[in-house]
Amino acid sequence: MADVAIPVVKPKLAGYVGFHNLPNQVHRKSVKKGFQFTLMVVGESGLGKSTLVNTLFNTSLYPGKEAKELSGETPKTVEIQTISADIEENGVKLKLTVIDTPGFGDFVNNEDSWRPILENIEARYDAYLEQENRVNRKRIVDTRVHSCLYFIAPTGHSLKPLDIEFMRRLAGRVNLIPVIAKSDTLTEDEIKAFKIRILEDIAFHKIQIYQPPQYENDDPETIQENRDIISRIPFAIVGSDKEVEVNGKKVRGRKYPWGVIEVDNEEHCDFVKLRQMLIRTHMEELKEYTNEVLYESYRMQKLAGVGLDDGSGAGNVNPLAKFEEERIAHEQKMAKMEAEMKAVFQQKVAEKEAKLKQSEEELYARHREMKEQLEKQRLELEEKKKRLESGRPGTPEKTKTKKGGLFNK
Repeated sequence: MADVAIPVVKPKLAGYVGFHNLPNQVHRKSVKKGFQFTLMVVGESGLGKSTLVNTLFNTSLYPGKEAKELSGETPKTVEIQTISADIEENGVKLKLTVIDTPGFGDFVNNEDSWRPILENIEARYDAYLEQENRVNRKRIVDTRVHSCLYFIAPTGHSLKPLDIEFMRRLAGRVNLIPVIAKSDTLTEDEIKAFKIRILEDIAFHKIQIYQPPQYENDDPETIQENRDIISRIPFAIVGSDKEVEVNGKKVRGRKYPWGVIEVDNEEHCDFVKLRQMLIRTHMEELKEYTNEVLYESYRMQKLAGVGLDDGSGAGNVNPLAKFEEERIAHEQKMAKMEAEMKAVFQQKVAEKEAKLKQSEEELYARHREMKEQLEKQRLELEEKKKRLESGRPGTPEKTKTKKGGLFNK
């Protein structure tokens, strides 16, 4: 029988229904619930990571340099530091989490500097996967890393081996956004040439970096904005949380003898485009791509037991094999507990039997002692009885006979 095409019916509404207010409902619910975003910053010391984060969110999220210098702490390896803050803007609440990696690239041998960072990202995926597998999934806390800003030193030449190794290892696990730190140390021509070399290295090593997605139904303005953002990648940025005066106006920037670099001026640096992509236009896109692509890829590999190519030669554990191992371990634990309980029970029984035997012996000894005492008393009574019988006077008949005989005489 041939398939019959069912026509799509597009009925016209005869009156007001109201489902065009669904976006308003979603907006109201989202504002009430609040938003959360996790940002990771990675780069060598002295590239202005903390200053850029403070500049991005216009807040003092990081402690000042003075506090860091007074602490006098120098990490011996790559550390993972997490800073959280609740930010509110025009009634919209954002729970921001910034993950810093002090110590990255600061050692003589930086061969495995990427490993603790990758392990932290995957540990957050594992924590989310564990929450999904719970019976009650109402309160799932999303701690996954939604974006990673990788700071490239402004050498003006090309990517260093450390940069290539890090981005190659983490490209499939996080939304990687490369930025050229302290771009005010380079001229405009040097920045353009440096960007070209970076993109060539990224293409040659097949490193996947985040780029804003483009949809068919986007309006021309959105399409143009996305093109402008893509054309600025990698972003040449300058961070500053201090204000300087320019033509009688206070602006955020850095003042030099030859002039002023304005942070919020698109002609001076790419900070505005970076903030626009990261916060204003594509924050939800970053979270959605993390959930639907990066996390799902990791989740599939995790559940399928496919090893990850991290150079260590160690793969993920198959959940079925892990469950079997846990079952065997549980059975061994139960058998051990059962053996211990049996040993304790047997010990208690032996102690009880010994106590009962001792009590029985004591009862037998007491019984023998009482029996001997009774036998002794019986013998004494018999002996007393014999003595009484042998020494008592005769019966009355015998006495009368004896008396009559005397009188007859």
